[in-house]
Amino acid sequence: MDLVGPLLLAMTHLVDPSGLHFFGWLITAGSFGLAALIYALLRLQREASLYWTKAAAREKRAAWKALRCPSSGHAWAEDQYRGGQPSTCCVCLSSLGSAQGVVGSRATEADVVHRCSVCGVAAHWYCSRGAEKDCKCVAQAGTAPLLHHWSERWVELDDNPEISSFCYYCDEPCGVPFLGVSPIWRCLWCQRQIHVDCHAKLLKETGNTCDLGLLRRLIVPPQSVKEVGQGAAISGVFNSIKEGLVTSSVRSRVRRPRSKKRMNNHPGGKTNSISTDRSILDSVLEGFARLQGLNGKYALAKPMLSENSLKQTYGSGIPNGGKKKYELVDLPQDSRPLLVFINGKSGGRNGPSLRRRLNMLLNPIQIFELSASQGPEVGLQLFQNVKHFRILVCGGDGTVAWVLDAIEKQNYESPPPVAILPLGTGNDLSRVLRWGGGLSSVERQGGICALLNDVDHAAVTVLDRWNVAIKEKNGTEGQCTKQVKFMTNYLGIGCDAKVAYDFHTTREERPDKFCSQFVNKLIYAREGAKDMMDRSCSDLPWHVSLEVDGKNIEIPEDAEGVIVMNIASYMGGVDLWQNDNEHDDDFSSQSMHDKMLEVVCISGTWHLGKLQVGLSRAHRLAQGKIIRLHLHSSFPVQVDGEPWIQPPGCLEISHRGQMFMLRRTSEEPTGHAAAIMSEVLVNAECNGVIDAAQKRLLLHEIALRLSS
Repeated sequence: MDLVGPLLLAMTHLVDPSGLHFFGWLITAGSFGLAALIYALLRLQREASLYWTKAAAREKRAAWKALRCPSSGHAWAEDQYRGGQPSTCCVCLSSLGSAQGVVGSRATEADVVHRCSVCGVAAHWYCSRGAEKDCKCVAQAGTAPLLHHWSERWVELDDNPEISSFCYYCDEPCGVPFLGVSPIWRCLWCQRQIHVDCHAKLLKETGNTCDLGLLRRLIVPPQSVKEVGQGAAISGVFNSIKEGLVTSSVRSRVRRPRSKKRMNNHPGGKTNSISTDRSILDSVLEGFARLQGLNGKYALAKPMLSENSLKQTYGSGIPNGGKKKYELVDLPQDSRPLLVFINGKSGGRNGPSLRRRLNMLLNPIQIFELSASQGPEVGLQLFQNVKHFRILVCGGDGTVAWVLDAIEKQNYESPPPVAILPLGTGNDLSRVLRWGGGLSSVERQGGICALLNDVDHAAVTVLDRWNVAIKEKNGTEGQCTKQVKFMTNYLGIGCDAKVAYDFHTTREERPDKFCSQFVNKLIYAREGAKDMMDRSCSDLPWHVSLEVDGKNIEIPEDAEGVIVMNIASYMGGVDLWQNDNEHDDDFSSQSMHDKMLEVVCISGTWHLGKLQVGLSRAHRLAQGKIIRLHLHSSFPVQVDGEPWIQPPGCLEISHRGQMFMLRRTSEEPTGHAAAIMSEVLVNAECNGVIDAAQKRLLLHEIALRLSS
């Protein structure tokens, strides 16, 4: 290898300058040629994938009646097309990114698309009204065994390659479109894929029954979902017939006038034709209903087909959208359904896209979006009669605390354990439980489907929760308790709370700036740099006193912040107590379920920065069960990331109780052992060997022993 350099240098002396120019031109031309070849291959692959998708759509339309699968209308949501998947309209099978067939005022709205929040398909906004009602039906109580709901592969589920790479029947590859010999369908329930040519063979040999795939224990089976107020089964049949006829009529009326409007801009006959057809259809179906003796249980829906009412008409089928109510009945004994809560405002505001992905993998009725008008109580009420279920919270630490509060109010004899999909800025509790520090870390660990599989096999652990009683001075009467907050992670007073308060104020004033977790951290660092110069909490030791289990603890004079911790993660992953390092004190190791709190102090925002990169340590002050912080002047305080300015008074922290959490099992044997023992205890309760109270005590003891 040492001779290569001198050899090339000697060759340059042997070649004349014109030869060098030709050699350089050849390299340049070869580079452009290679880039053009790669582009052509990628374009060929995209065109081949689009060709097979269209072929699968045509095959499904031809065989749709033979499939006999319960279906529902799409839950359309308006969106802007910015590339990505799906790239093809599910109605006209043309590209979503072009304005083909769009004239007049519609040309300026060609980038507006409608996406189904349940199955993920997309359509032009002017095509969505004519779409087939082929979305998955979430409520099928009283029907036969669940059937595969085969559909086109509009969206690639790359986060689950094991079931998306091979045909369910012949085990031949389906992941490379231009090598396939048949179009591909994907089941909307189990996510398995099959060649269209293999589907007929599957029907003859094994039938079309679906087992919900790898996530069968977490998915609420549609056979166990009943729409509240639903009439007899025959009523559902007539509703399906009516919806199909209305869709067919609308689709024909929408497509034909589109071509007429280009030649004649008079839309007068369109509304009258639809209105006439609708009235005739209503009369016919009402007659059918009377023949069946439904006695008013069958109520004809009046479809509103004007363009202004498009969003209302086709948005009414969104599960948990407030217009339909469901109840769960006859769940399988081995089912461990997952209740999902999503806070779309957490961190980078990824709520809508995340819900669409979860809707594709689970049953949409088990997924709830949290907002100011809808808390976790709605979802917990739906699952009130489910004995064994798990909860997934998609949000930050504040969202997790919100859900834990709601669970505590339900007074479960054995509360459901909670897992976390981190969407916040710090995500400290998620880090401790090994669910990752953000959505990007989840994607690196296999994606959403891999996380759901880990939730199914997670170990149950215990988390302490604490009361923070806020007492303020009330004139001559002394101190009185103003309010009580709940603490799960930590409480901070001083410089760290000042940075959190400034960050919170900025986010309230300009929420549009906080568009991602990375940007949030940059703004947080900027606020920390400001406080580094101001040093507004440098007088903390003279205005705050610390009391631990009745003993006064001296705060060092250089301290600008005091932090009380319950978990071993702070400010996005910083371990302030550091169990693994040697210390010259007699404090015990930190644990999130030992009913003890740890107290440390920091000497300013610059110290926080050094802690973040591992260049310093926090000063360990105390460890105890009851912590009191006496404030002699107003200071910034934050509890689990919620900051405020606290007037003079006292903050008293005491143990409140414990909650069950789910910890992602690692490659360590203890993690798998905990998951297996948790499952054994649940099965023992199902079989009547132990009761719920005994199971709770045993789970608590197992969590303590395996963490020690």
